[in-house]
Amino acid sequence: MSIQWFPGHMNVARKEAAKTIEVIDVIVEVLDARIPNASCNPLIQELRLARQRPSLKVLNKADLADPVVTQAWLDLLTRQPGVSAVALSGHHAGDAVKVPQFCQLLASHRNSNAKPLRMLIMGVPNVGKSTLMNMLLNRRVARVGDEPAVTKIQQRHKLNDRMAITDSPGLLWGTIKDPHVGLLLATINAVSHTAVDDEAVAEFLAGVLLARYPARLTARYGFAVEKLTGTDVIDAIGKKRGCLLTRSGGGIDRDKAARILLSDYRNGTLGRTSLETPDRRTEEHTLMASV
Repeated sequence: MSIQWFPGHMNVARKEAAKTIEVIDVIVEVLDARIPNASCNPLIQELRLARQRPSLKVLNKADLADPVVTQAWLDLLTRQPGVSAVALSGHHAGDAVKVPQFCQLLASHRNSNAKPLRMLIMGVPNVGKSTLMNMLLNRRVARVGDEPAVTKIQQRHKLNDRMAITDSPGLLWGTIKDPHVGLLLATINAVSHTAVDDEAVAEFLAGVLLARYPARLTARYGFAVEKLTGTDVIDAIGKKRGCLLTRSGGGIDRDKAARILLSDYRNGTLGRTSLETPDRRTEEHTLMASV
């Protein structure tokens, strides 16, 4: 599933980010804790390394992810040079305050009125950057929405006399060629629904859940999952939830059933689940075979 979705403002955002990185001290890259690797934009890494800036990797929405898997990701990320990592939920003020604290450790020389710490929040769309920003500032300064690409321009804010932080638009790379990465990003709604097929994404998600968390499907929808495929799961949800096409003799409305599964996953109704682990390459082939 190759995805091409690069709204015009993202090209502008990429150029602005390159300029801003020249004058900031720490990049705060917000990732989705359920898919830390897939939600890591290689462009951000490229820009960061070009200017030799340290990075705080924020595994946001950790309250929706499998805590054991999240810890494995933290262990991996903190072994990278110039990188620190923290798992949190941007909806919690107590978690949000950890961000500038961790950033300060990465740039201890910037800690005065004359030399304030300058941070830049970056990440792919819909990973919770704006929510985190609002919680940090304790007021609504950034638009928040369920659709990707809500933030269109950079916004700089002063946290205190010694710290400033800049929010930036969600940024994808031009063409997402890896089908596994594309499907994972679509699952968390990081790309516009106009660029993906909900049924295909839901079937993929069902396949991952069958392989990793089959009991969650049974508990939520009330059917046995043994020997089912991702396609079968969508059909079973359609039957259980009465998703019928009235114009085709009562056939299953698979699009509606797909959207039920995607919604339940995105809002956490299915429980704390992670869709990729640090050994993604090994796991990828197993998961794709189950769809």
